[in-house]
Amino acid sequence: MTTDPRTVVVRYVNAVAEGDLPTVLASFAEDAVWSYPGDLPLSRDWTGRDAIVGEFLGGAGQLFAPDGAPQVTLTHVIVEGGTVVAEWTAVGTAATGRRYDNRCLGVFTVRDGLITSVREYTDTLHAARALFGTG
Repeated sequence: MTTDPRTVVVRYVNAVAEGDLPTVLASFAEDAVWSYPGDLPLSRDWTGRDAIVGEFLGGAGQLFAPDGAPQVTLTHVIVEGGTVVAEWTAVGTAATGRRYDNRCLGVFTVRDGLITSVREYTDTLHAARALFGTG
């Protein structure tokens, strides 16, 4: 597998979109950190590949209706060295029955072909309303 930062992040986002869990898991360094903003139950620094994939991403998946899993579409990628800025949309039906339609941006750090950190930026007010029925 290539270690090119752009390819690593594009492969990761596409794996999320396709539900390819082995590739999602293989995309992260063992000690990676994902920072999710805001005051939501998901908002914090998720530390470690297993916590990111199993608890954060896996837990977020449970916030959607059984037939409402979000469709993830990569829209932009900008690269400078080992830093990749990726923008994607996520559209689905939340377990609350509300439509989830959010734009997300992640600042990824890639080293030796693995994602070591992500700072995500998203509309957390929309997430609170759609996913948690609050806000």
